[in-house]
Amino acid sequence: MQTGEQTTKTESTGTDARPIAIEARGLEKTFRIPTHRVDSLKERVVRPFSARDYRILHALDGVSFDVHQGEFFGIVGRNGSGKSTLLKCLASIYRADAGTIRMAGRLAPFIELGVGFNMELTARENVVLNGVMMGLTKAETRRRLGSIIEFAELEEFVDLKLKNYSSGMLVRLAFSLMMHVDADVLLIDEVLAVGDAAFQQKCADAFHEMKAKGKTIVLVTHSMEIVGTYCDRAMLVDDGQVKLIGGPDEVGRQYLRLNFERDSSVAGRGGKAESDQVRLLDIWTEGHSGARGAPIERGDEIVVGVELEFLRDLDEVGVGFLLTNADGVAFFQFGTTIEGEGGGTRVPEGSRARVRVRLDNPMVSGRYFLHLGVNRIGRGAGTALYVNNAIDFMVFGGEQVGGMVTIPHEIEAALEDGAGS
Repeated sequence: MQTGEQTTKTESTGTDARPIAIEARGLEKTFRIPTHRVDSLKERVVRPFSARDYRILHALDGVSFDVHQGEFFGIVGRNGSGKSTLLKCLASIYRADAGTIRMAGRLAPFIELGVGFNMELTARENVVLNGVMMGLTKAETRRRLGSIIEFAELEEFVDLKLKNYSSGMLVRLAFSLMMHVDADVLLIDEVLAVGDAAFQQKCADAFHEMKAKGKTIVLVTHSMEIVGTYCDRAMLVDDGQVKLIGGPDEVGRQYLRLNFERDSSVAGRGGKAESDQVRLLDIWTEGHSGARGAPIERGDEIVVGVELEFLRDLDEVGVGFLLTNADGVAFFQFGTTIEGEGGGTRVPEGSRARVRVRLDNPMVSGRYFLHLGVNRIGRGAGTALYVNNAIDFMVFGGEQVGGMVTIPHEIEAALEDGAGS
């Protein structure tokens, strides 16, 4: 594996004519995970071969991609997908088992809280040590010490040992150091989330500044808002493989879809229920793709399907639905009647009915529940079957806004003539 080499080649298959700053080809990384933990000498004697039992974890499996000079490149994925392992391979913290990495220019990694710091040394000593490790001379590092400490807001703690620092103080120091080493390529993990609100804004300002200066930045994050705000392109990693490289919006949608698909408890179908009059055979939701139980992107049509079996003769049957959010707040109720035998109102025992509903979807991201009721609306009106939380489904995507639904609207505001006079 080669790192630190200058490269001026461009990606022939893309439309970006800028030179390539990072070129990764066929990266593979595996870890051996012991299946039994041995913590004592007794366990070692009793189970002498247990340490040899392990399973293989394929953290990276043939990962290839390019990052252009001056590009802000996001890497997203679920926990355990391999994105942090990939960043550590790029930073030479891990050595890849196979594949090559070529990188143009000086590298500054910001990977994990405390990595590269000696907790027994002071902030002053750590800045000098790490500055030299990142390519600065001792004299250059000492000249920049004041600016580094000032940006990190640690003037009162510069001679305190890092073992006495809080996690937020360590983050500020590490990020400030990375900002001041004039690196060409910056690798940043989402450890930035440890900082307080004021520091988060400082990071945002720094990102804008670095982007304006044409720095190459690779950022691992779970925040689709950050990806959409800063990134030129993004890459989705899952199970150690590259699933998608593209625009931040496209990758963000696919990431959210993947998240909700795995977190959804719907599993494609609802539960069954019955009374002495009606049996619920099946209930399901469909999204844009038509797949049952798949999470539904905001704005995509929602389809609800229901299959019922009638266990006795009923007259004038209505099917109703109540839509609620995860807190149980109802915000939409709808329903229909079932046409009976021969076009009349009678629904005979043993008959089956299928109900299919199509809904517009202005709902904000979150989990929603659909309650089902089958009612007699003719003689002897009453409830034949009621199923609370008959099915739930996920809606994802779009900006995070308050409330439960988004309503198209226009709004204007202006001062009247003569205001303030």
